[in-house]
Amino acid sequence: MRSKHFRSRGAVVALVILLLVAAAVAAAILGNRDDPPDRAPQQVQATAEQLRLGRYLARAADCAACHQTAQGAAYAGGFPLETPFGTVYGTNITPDPDHGIGRWTADEFYGALTRGKAPHGRNLYPAMPYTAYHDIARADADLIYAYLMNVRPSAQANKKPDIPFPLNLRILMSGWNLLFFDKDPLPAASQGESQQWVRGRYLSNVLGHCGECHTPRGALGQVKRDEWLQGYALGRFEAPSLTPRALAERGWNPADLQRFLRTGLAPQGIAADEMYPVILHSTQYLGDDDLAAMSAFMLGDHPPPPVPAPQARPEDGPPSAGRRVYLNTCAACHGIDGNGHAPGMPPLADNSTVRLESPRNLLLSILDGLPGQRLPDGTEIGEMPGFARRLSDDEVAQLTNYLRAAWGGRPGEVAAGDVAKLREGK
Repeated sequence: MRSKHFRSRGAVVALVILLLVAAAVAAAILGNRDDPPDRAPQQVQATAEQLRLGRYLARAADCAACHQTAQGAAYAGGFPLETPFGTVYGTNITPDPDHGIGRWTADEFYGALTRGKAPHGRNLYPAMPYTAYHDIARADADLIYAYLMNVRPSAQANKKPDIPFPLNLRILMSGWNLLFFDKDPLPAASQGESQQWVRGRYLSNVLGHCGECHTPRGALGQVKRDEWLQGYALGRFEAPSLTPRALAERGWNPADLQRFLRTGLAPQGIAADEMYPVILHSTQYLGDDDLAAMSAFMLGDHPPPPVPAPQARPEDGPPSAGRRVYLNTCAACHGIDGNGHAPGMPPLADNSTVRLESPRNLLLSILDGLPGQRLPDGTEIGEMPGFARRLSDDEVAQLTNYLRAAWGGRPGEVAAGDVAKLREGK
């Protein structure tokens, strides 16, 4: 009788485990469901002023940078966001009822922005920066929603993320959120209490979500709040530190920072890599007061004095190996003395990339090159070719050390092995 009792009890336990596994599998499958809500398309009425404010806020939140491609319709999605865990594609956020957000309510839109929850409870990946947007004002979210619900709808289908199993199971994001989704206000790297600084904190931390790229991350992709805005290489290039000390060390002052956010061009350099679309889609459209507020937040109510550009260190006697590489490779565009050719070829003497503590971005600029681009004020920036095939690791290291020593005030400590690692994508 006792043996029969244990067999019966074991069967019950097995059944419970089986049911739990079935429930987990069902939850995982349902959690990946991206069907639109089963309701009629929403009709959102808004005044001209509300639409104007909504468009302004959508630009301040940089929605277009991730939710449209250069060739696609506005907000129709498709832009690839590469992460260490796979590639996520920006979704269609036009009012199309089947592929966009046309059936979403304002509450559902707000939930996606601030909690990372789409309709049906589907978890969003934190490539959608709800970890920053969680502090967005409800009134601002509603204005953005009203604006998006009144743009031209696009029937462009959403592209599924290229994320391997089991990381593609969105139910796992519930655990990630429990561990890392901190709903406290985001930190500040500067000191301030003025209304301008407070406004800048909202624009930079929340709407602009600057910390998503400029803050180091942990092994599971979580932002390290205790290293806020201290710089991070989320992609190939490094998003540099935006702390007041680091900005001042690279020569930034409030006026130049505001000019850069408006035009992508300042004495310290030209917007490139992922900063270029930020200016193209977002900051160029902000008002002067808001750009001043962002500058105040980044540098603080009492900005540290900018460190002057290091005095050029001309070489005496025969040119060094790095100088010879420079003369043969770079001088035609940047000038024999590194003064550049305004406006399309920047000088090197006050260049923020040359002055960065890490040589990573300078090395990548030499290896990979930089694309030509048109800045918001119409300035045409010439393409910088990459020299990965033309220069050896030793030559790239020699050139980098020469640039940093001559115009960056930095030690020439780059070795050929450092170049080799970047060639390999490390």
